[in-house]
Amino acid sequence: MNKSILEMTLVVPAEGDLRLCKGALSLGSNRHQSGMRGVFLVAAELTAHGLIVSPTSRGAFGADLLVTDSGCNRAWSVQVKTNTTTFGFWLLNEKARSLVSPSHVYVLVNLRKDKPPECFVVPSRVVAERMVVEPAARSTFYSLYNDEIVQQYREKWSLFEGE
Repeated sequence: MNKSILEMTLVVPAEGDLRLCKGALSLGSNRHQSGMRGVFLVAAELTAHGLIVSPTSRGAFGADLLVTDSGCNRAWSVQVKTNTTTFGFWLLNEKARSLVSPSHVYVLVNLRKDKPPECFVVPSRVVAERMVVEPAARSTFYSLYNDEIVQQYREKWSLFEGE
């Protein structure tokens, strides 16, 4: 049985595990760095599946990765959402409900301290349908819960194959 690139990763450093020389800055200690760890892990996994992957610029809205097959016959935009501390849901953007396309895919990543990363490869249609909106006093939270429907998409890299 072939292991994925993510399964072969022995330990993904948790937040604050790696520190620069004088401790002035902890790697992985902020959301951006955690998010980038998820993006590059997903890019490596997609590359291992024979796909061509290009990260977008940091400020690009809606897609973290642009992906195509080796013949440039199919293309996808990929939004990566990464968790390092809470694993029951992923925060989304309010536009997740309207960003729906057969070629737009979410990869939801959980980076647990002493376990291989787990990924859920979910079509944007499913994310839009299952997104929960929770108004709060000072803002509104948009999220997707790690429920039985999302669990069906665990390691479902096959969404990037065939028609």
